[in-house]
Amino acid sequence: MSRLIVLMLVPMLLALSAGAQTLVSTPYPIVFVTQVPVAADFTTIGSTFGNHLANQQAVARGGDLWIRDSNGSLRNLSLAAGVSSQGQLGATALAVRDPSPSWDGRKIIFSAVLGAPTTRYVETTSYWQLYEISGLAAGETPQITRVANQPADCNNISPIYASDDRIIFSSDRTRSGERHLYPQLDEYEEAPTVSGLWSLDPVSGDLFLLNHSPSGAFTPRIDSFGRVIFTRWDHLQRDQQADADRAGTANYGTFNYSDESVAGRALADRSEIFPEQRETQGRISGHRFNQFFPWQVNQDGSEEETLNHVGRQELAQYGTQSFLDDANLLECCAVDPLPGRGRLNNDSLLQMREDPLQPGRFIGTSAQEFGTHAAGQLVSLDGAPTVNPDLMTVRSLTATATAFATEEGQSPLATHSGLYRDPLPLSDGRLVASHTVETRVDRNEGSTEAPRSRYDFRLRLVTADAQGVYRAGEALTPGISKSVSWYDPDTLVSHSGPLWELGAVELRPRARPPAPTSRLPAPEQRVFSEEGVDVAVFKDYLRRNDLALMVSRDVTLRDGADLQQPFNLRVRGGAQSVAKAGKVYDVSHLQLIQGDQIRGIGGNTSPRPGRRVLAQVLHEPRAANPFQGVKGAVSLAPDGSVAALVPARRALSWQLTDGDVPVVRERYWLSMQSGEIRVCASCHGVNRRSQTGTADAVNAPEGLRRLLRWYKSGQALASDDRVFNWAERQYPDNFLPKNAATASFDGYRYRHYASSNEYLGVKDGKVWYFKPGQSAAPLDLGPLQPYLELATMAGF
Repeated sequence: MSRLIVLMLVPMLLALSAGAQTLVSTPYPIVFVTQVPVAADFTTIGSTFGNHLANQQAVARGGDLWIRDSNGSLRNLSLAAGVSSQGQLGATALAVRDPSPSWDGRKIIFSAVLGAPTTRYVETTSYWQLYEISGLAAGETPQITRVANQPADCNNISPIYASDDRIIFSSDRTRSGERHLYPQLDEYEEAPTVSGLWSLDPVSGDLFLLNHSPSGAFTPRIDSFGRVIFTRWDHLQRDQQADADRAGTANYGTFNYSDESVAGRALADRSEIFPEQRETQGRISGHRFNQFFPWQVNQDGSEEETLNHVGRQELAQYGTQSFLDDANLLECCAVDPLPGRGRLNNDSLLQMREDPLQPGRFIGTSAQEFGTHAAGQLVSLDGAPTVNPDLMTVRSLTATATAFATEEGQSPLATHSGLYRDPLPLSDGRLVASHTVETRVDRNEGSTEAPRSRYDFRLRLVTADAQGVYRAGEALTPGISKSVSWYDPDTLVSHSGPLWELGAVELRPRARPPAPTSRLPAPEQRVFSEEGVDVAVFKDYLRRNDLALMVSRDVTLRDGADLQQPFNLRVRGGAQSVAKAGKVYDVSHLQLIQGDQIRGIGGNTSPRPGRRVLAQVLHEPRAANPFQGVKGAVSLAPDGSVAALVPARRALSWQLTDGDVPVVRERYWLSMQSGEIRVCASCHGVNRRSQTGTADAVNAPEGLRRLLRWYKSGQALASDDRVFNWAERQYPDNFLPKNAATASFDGYRYRHYASSNEYLGVKDGKVWYFKPGQSAAPLDLGPLQPYLELATMAGF
């Protein structure tokens, strides 16, 4: 009888709490969600990663979508729409997250998961799906509709409206939709993760992947400049579970599949080739990489990069140098050219929102990875498109102590004002956030049947004190409570008490920014024009083959702050950038790396569902580049430039090599769109000055010219060019600079190597060599065919 009374009282209590008034007024209504607390913080609803899962352990049902009017009155929108649930939850159980307003402020798009087990011991399969709600004004009846044409058997979260009303969202749909690869597993714990950001036209059903992110991309927003701003988890390092298996300290059962196909075989092999090993090996530093950094991408998926191309040299707290025997290389960030500009605690910036009064200023959360439900310190970062990365300033809003949880058994620092997440800068200049007074990591202080989280996330104003330090102040609600129970699935679990208040957004009309588009820079446009290749026609060729083109003008140039990898770089007989006395590194090729979902776990007999992305040398047949000589690589042109065809919508990385030997490794994954021509002036890009004091390269890249000539010739590399390329690799001290242009004269096709003053040519089916001063006439080296066979066997 007492249980029945409680259930009867719940609607009355909800009505009382919803009608309560607070003293805080706001310029516009605020929409937010409530969530039954979940104390566990590994791949659960509030976690830094893996928060997209929809099972009962990850996200307790019982939450709602709420609107707080400007005068402080509250309305339960999901209750008014007839979908709220209470008491013992079952088929109509609800959890909601990630509300985001339309441009006119008349509707909200959000994610919701419906349903829970109705009987003990029954596990149900549920997915987060996208919904829209309209009828938000006072006196209107809210109407909820499911977004059409979204992936139905995937978790779709964090939706936003693009400038053209397409919907951009995170999803765990695999890169090409192959179900046998589901779910994608992250690069850290091999836990399920989202595969990247997706773009959907709900009317036509057109769906495409904006970016392929091996460990996940979170909370996209459209800023006032039309860019998609988001947090990406970058964890490009070797598999720690596989390392433990090799060492015999664990038995995760890691293994490689032969390929990504449904017929791919589980192999008795767990080899990896990129990047360096996690532990130091002789002169090569162990490589660990773990960042939650701000990223940007155009709404069509082009030009993905860290925000304004900012890097770890500007934001991170630490990073090792790649080689230990080069005194020029230093740990990051032992030397900061701009001390005092601030860095990200925890190497993380989560839940970013743009300040409506300061376009390009983003307020986010710097939180530790586990234990605090992605709550921590509130900071701001200046990132308008015109801000050079060297000048991007991280400013602490709440005290530095709030970036970290208080150790168990220790007293919090006097400056620790609790933990913050989901910052919302209001249009009147004030700041709102979800806040908990608890400073320790969360844990269940109840029981399995009646769990109790330490955390009490409430929406509060966050205001600066006399010293300019922000602290939580007045609450925006009187607190919202609920009594619910559910099967988990073996245990009947109950919660009766306050709910978390999360994900607040301001419901107001906003200017719809135009979507940025990529433009081909002048040096590359010049090469296309001089070679008589129509850019639009070439892009059509790329699209037909699901390819992109990447171009770099001078890979020997590196930013002045990048002291972690070699920067004294030289293309033999060609471009060089030598900034300091000491070791000079020769580079000959750019070797491309593609992310293949081929790492399994759980043993190759009965593996767990899903696969981790593993770095593999480029092998996509459609991206069969000329001018190779090193597997999956493209040789550098004498001016230090390079151009390469790459597969679209697949995670890519690369490394500069001297032959087969790695010299400079890329630290991030990057993906490109079909038909995209992506230009980087140098690698790593120059902010203001390179190591040698120069600005970014502006040369017309000969590597692009070489590729366009190959394209015009019918996309087949001539036999003599293949032999020339082989000879350059076979004789590293001759034929300098490498990759000289091929010319024709008097029946010869030949290359002149200006630095070594040598000629190598083909005429009448024979190979000829000439070095002025050494012989009076070209020397006959024999028939072309044997040399061609050697070149073919070597991969040319």
